[in-house]
Amino acid sequence: MKVVLPGLPGVLVIEPQRHGDQRGFFAETWHEERYREAGLGRSFVQDNMSFSSRGTLRGLHFQNPRPQGKLVYVLQGEIFDVAVDVRVGSPTFGRWFGLTLSSDDLRQIFVPEGFAHGFCVTSPTALVAYKCTSYYAPETEHGLLWNDPDLAIAWPVASPTISAKDGAALRLGALREKGVLPVF
Repeated sequence: MKVVLPGLPGVLVIEPQRHGDQRGFFAETWHEERYREAGLGRSFVQDNMSFSSRGTLRGLHFQNPRPQGKLVYVLQGEIFDVAVDVRVGSPTFGRWFGLTLSSDDLRQIFVPEGFAHGFCVTSPTALVAYKCTSYYAPETEHGLLWNDPDLAIAWPVASPTISAKDGAALRLGALREKGVLPVF
């Protein structure tokens, strides 16, 4: 397993080792002790899965209070995955990191508590799985507008398919004024 630090504190990109032969391959997607040694010392309490078609954009979501850290990976297909630091007072507040995750390369991203998370499907379909450090609490969920011009996220699609809820999400500045962002 290889761990890459992409420059946002707490965000980790994990490249599991893949063992393949004529039958296919085997890869370890979670091993508490090894991941803890690599810097991911979290307990996970909930696993989620979503299936989406090309051009679907889900996010950007975060919970406050009761924040969730997420370990995200793709079981089938490909996505462009994004983490945004929304912690007021953080030296990297408002910065984002994005990368392609696919079932071909098995890479994972850990999006820590205090970050908004979202992804866009770039293959015909994608089956995405993620482990969460706390339970989903809809009463504490907030949405950051996916195309907030102040963030200037380089999404791979110009006109994604989004939910009504994600379309009504607020810009980062409005969320800050509303007082719903986590504090660093």
